[in-house]
Amino acid sequence: MSRVKRGVTKHARHKKVLEQTKGFRGRHSKAYKPAKNRLEKAMRYAYRDRRQKKRDYRALWIQRINAGVRAFGLTYSRFINGLKKAGIELDRKVLADIALREPATFETLVKQAQAALA
Repeated sequence: MSRVKRGVTKHARHKKVLEQTKGFRGRHSKAYKPAKNRLEKAMRYAYRDRRQKKRDYRALWIQRINAGVRAFGLTYSRFINGLKKAGIELDRKVLADIALREPATFETLVKQAQAALA
């Protein structure tokens, strides 16, 4: 049986890794071994942060809602409780957007929540 020379396959694999590490600093974008290690680390960060991003956005929406509600003398938790009692089912993303872009509409939501709490 003849032996298999790996030159073409090896070159293709190295090329694929080096293309993915384009833009990395120093040897991490030029030499295969450090590039491979850095790419593995980058992929782990990317996987982790795709999940982290969802948490970060939810925290941002809650902060925006809280800031908008405090102007009317309510806290975030009491506001959300009031909305649930009033039967208003808007998610935090939409509430944060309304608080930011349409203060008059947000004010009516706050008043409905306050009425449901009273």
